[in-house]
Amino acid sequence: MKVTRTFDLLDRYRTNPLKEDALCFKHNGAWKKYSSQDYIENSFNFCYGLHELGFRKGDKIITVTSNRPEWNFADVGMGMLGVVHVPVFPSLNAAEYEYIINDSGAGMVIVSDSNLYKSIAPALRATGQQLKVFSFDQISGVSNWSEIIEKGRSCPAETRKEVEKIKAQIDPQAFAVLIYTSGTTGRPKGVMLSHKNLTSNFIAAASVFKLKPDDKYLSILPLCHVGGRLGNYQTQYSGAGIYYAENMGTIAANMQEIKPDGFDAVPRILEKFYGVIMSKGNKLTGIKKSLFFWAVSLGSRYKPFGGNGWVYEFKLRIADKLIFSKWRAALGNNVRIVGCGGASLQPRLERIFWAAGIKIINMYGLTETSPIITINRTDKEGLKLGSTGAVIEGVEIKVAADGEILCRGSNLMLGYYRNPQLTKEVIDDEGWFHTGDIGYLEDGRFLMVTDRKDEVFKLSNGKFITPQRIENTFKESPLIDQIMVVGAHEKFASALISPDFKYFGEMRSAGKLMFSENMELVQLPEIMSAFSEEIKRMNGRLNAFERIKRFRLVSEEWGPVTGELSPTLKLRRHFIADKYRILLDQVYMKHQ
Repeated sequence: MKVTRTFDLLDRYRTNPLKEDALCFKHNGAWKKYSSQDYIENSFNFCYGLHELGFRKGDKIITVTSNRPEWNFADVGMGMLGVVHVPVFPSLNAAEYEYIINDSGAGMVIVSDSNLYKSIAPALRATGQQLKVFSFDQISGVSNWSEIIEKGRSCPAETRKEVEKIKAQIDPQAFAVLIYTSGTTGRPKGVMLSHKNLTSNFIAAASVFKLKPDDKYLSILPLCHVGGRLGNYQTQYSGAGIYYAENMGTIAANMQEIKPDGFDAVPRILEKFYGVIMSKGNKLTGIKKSLFFWAVSLGSRYKPFGGNGWVYEFKLRIADKLIFSKWRAALGNNVRIVGCGGASLQPRLERIFWAAGIKIINMYGLTETSPIITINRTDKEGLKLGSTGAVIEGVEIKVAADGEILCRGSNLMLGYYRNPQLTKEVIDDEGWFHTGDIGYLEDGRFLMVTDRKDEVFKLSNGKFITPQRIENTFKESPLIDQIMVVGAHEKFASALISPDFKYFGEMRSAGKLMFSENMELVQLPEIMSAFSEEIKRMNGRLNAFERIKRFRLVSEEWGPVTGELSPTLKLRRHFIADKYRILLDQVYMKHQ
């Protein structure tokens, strides 16, 4: 079965044996499973129901939901009717919701639960529009999505015939999805993606991940995120079972329950995993602690396919038996592949996970590219640790004279919604999309992404600073949770640091540190001394002009809810700079 439109996945399910665990999620403490037949029936009934409600090709529907099977029924149900799906992050504020509702012109909003309904209700009122609102969970005073399903189930034969006619006429090039970028700066942009954009990319990805029908895949990334959508589609294309993680706090427990063969992640998630592992290692004593950190040190020097020679491989087998096997057990013992993208991944972390037998498939792309541009493979010819891999099928890249990465291919967006001028600014006359990222090709094919073009800054001495690379170096420290490098037009680079408060909390629990709150912690002389020594140590890995000369600790943990991180867990630099303007002024007032 050839898949050229997202909803063609349903026909692919039809041609394969019944799958009992096509889509699964945790409900009332137990995993609820939808079979492939359930998927097909619910999607068609949802589509018929939308038609009965008056939705037609080109109309738009917003979803603000957690990851769950119903999202898929709505997604492909819309697709078959030509309705444009507008998936929105569930972590936005009322003003952002209001902007997207108005800008998209959506005629319906679907929420998953009462908390999200409360979050978006002020925006719905502010728009003054009479939008249809439905929910997946039962919410008092809100129509339930099952009403749409029932309308579809009881619709006349004429509706079914009409929908089949509409479905057959939908062009693979048709506008299918409107995704608003997470907006690290300014207003989010609406990215228009076609069926072809999405299908060409997830089919190519499926050939890299090579999941099998009897595999289980833990879906972690939000389905409203283009990376989460890609993982969702390519897993369905491969026929593997999808299990949606309950939330970020239950990932470890969910892995133990379902024992997945793979999962998706952004670097921040892997950093958290690694932090938990290191925390446990630090609690060990004696020979066990020595062996643990010997294994970690060994893993940090890992080269794939026996690149370090037989002596190293012999030591690695010992490390695996004693230490790394326990890492895999913590992930359910079956994980063999992890898709990772969305931000810069620390090369050291990548090597250690590979050494532990957990293959991190690093990739690079943007919402505008559906998303994958380059991806690492698992074979010797297609893998280069530290890179984001080589181009995926159907895509080509080149690096401009100023270092900007350009891309074109079947994955490239239709354009920015209602903004042809901005579209023209990023896609040139030859069809090359200007990504805004800086990088270079190593060995003529492996892409090395160094930073965002608009985030690179110049010191007053003319030296250019690429903050992402420096930040990744410092985030290898167990003391640091988040760091933002600053210093544009100044004499030296400085940094704002959000400490790893969990790490220091464990030290307090062990009686090694005394403090009552974060503000007190960051002011302790011994903490300032520890960070000064750590900064000095990490600076040794950088060029002289890149080194952090001054830093300030902040007492807040950064996240999407408080605004310092985007919904995709990237630094919102302008927001952070504004929030900590006084601290930054203190850094440079003394040294100008």
